Amino acid sequence: MCDPDPLAILADAPPAPTFFDGFEDRILPLEEGHVRYRIGGEGPPILLLHGHPQTSAMWHRIAPDLARDHTVICPDLRGYGRSWKPAAAPDHALMSKRAMASDLLALMTALGHDRFAIGAHDRGARVGHRLAADHPDRVSILLTLDIAPTREMYAAGGSAFAADYWWWFWLIQPAPLPERMISADPDWYWCRKCCCGPAGATIFARPALEEYLSCWQDPATVASACEDYRAAHGIDILHDEADTTPMSVPVHALWGENGAIERHFDCIALWRERAQQVTGHALPGGHFLAEEVPEAVLAAWRPLLAELRAPA
Repeated sequence: MCDPDPLAILADAPPAPTFFDGFEDRILPLEEGHVRYRIGGEGPPILLLHGHPQTSAMWHRIAPDLARDHTVICPDLRGYGRSWKPAAAPDHALMSKRAMASDLLALMTALGHDRFAIGAHDRGARVGHRLAADHPDRVSILLTLDIAPTREMYAAGGSAFAADYWWWFWLIQPAPLPERMISADPDWYWCRKCCCGPAGATIFARPALEEYLSCWQDPATVASACEDYRAAHGIDILHDEADTTPMSVPVHALWGENGAIERHFDCIALWRERAQQVTGHALPGGHFLAEEVPEAVLAAWRPLLAELRAPA
């Protein structure tokens, strides 16, 4: 039983020695809505996508290192953080991974990046997967953190997986059931979701944690997050089923050896159902690898990114 105390967790959160130093925090207006993003560095572009229930702040231990030789773009996904939050649609299409990816494609086009790498965690990796599958000419590599493909996870998951990933099955319930329950105490929900794993709560630096909790005070964020999961259980599966062949964009999958992916799935085998080129391995850690073991993530990613830069 884990009954977190958000005030105590925030009080005990460690400081961040640096927090996106040298990065700009910007807003890009879109035809509908807007995207908030952090950007820094110079060189080949890499798009870093956060997961649920976080924001682009989760990359604060990864982005500055990559910015030494890359242009690093860290957006808040549609529905999260300071990016726009569409009203719910009957089929949840406005929070489909295809719709979320469309904002990111517009962002990278506006920044002048025709082709780019994607590094992505959790829900962000599901958005990255859809972007790469729909636009393989735009994506050089998909680097994922602690996920397997959505359709395959639903199909292969059993009762033990459902117990570990309880929010997958709770957030998809019809509105306003999960929305009202979360909004009664959003800080507690966030901490129960993120701070009760093997790594505990102190992997989250104070400025990042403050941003996460602040964003969850917005009822529109709560509603959008529920729509994100409802879309995953419906329209996103339809989009996955329409993919007739595995995508050509290479995938490098990392996952935590202490997490649910390791316990319940053969991550590489599931990704090989969706992509032609798949590599990867487990890292010593849990779900939030970018904040728990950033050095290990960078050690795995940097050789792959260097290969992309090497002359043909």
